[in-house]
Amino acid sequence: MARPMSRLEDEAALRATAELYAAGADRRDKALWARILTEDCVLEGPHFRVEGRDANLANIDLLERMFLKTQHRVHNQMVTVDGDTAEGETYSTADHLSEADGERRLLCGTIRYQDKWRREGGEWRFSHRRLIVDWEETRVIGHV
Repeated sequence: MARPMSRLEDEAALRATAELYAAGADRRDKALWARILTEDCVLEGPHFRVEGRDANLANIDLLERMFLKTQHRVHNQMVTVDGDTAEGETYSTADHLSEADGERRLLCGTIRYQDKWRREGGEWRFSHRRLIVDWEETRVIGHV
């Protein structure tokens, strides 16, 4: 029988899901996201709500259509574990590079995720992520 995870192991595994989520978005890696989202996962934020793993994997396509590149960084995270469920808040910053009208623009956001996880098969996965944008700015960074 496998030994249950300690609190510190759970916290490290939960942080890893946030880091893998960021890497999956930036690499446009649906397989990576599929590993860390529950089948019934809900992702929501300003002006969107997407339910189900398959529907959320399509968000990767949307990122690719909207932006040349993205870079998401994970900062502090506070979590509470209760058996095979967890809740918490993950702070992040994200940069989104786009091109329009002969200019390259960078959309920079300071964001927080209100997260819920569920342990499935010994692995932590997001069951719900709510994106809160604290502030953002757009900068012109060069001409094409």
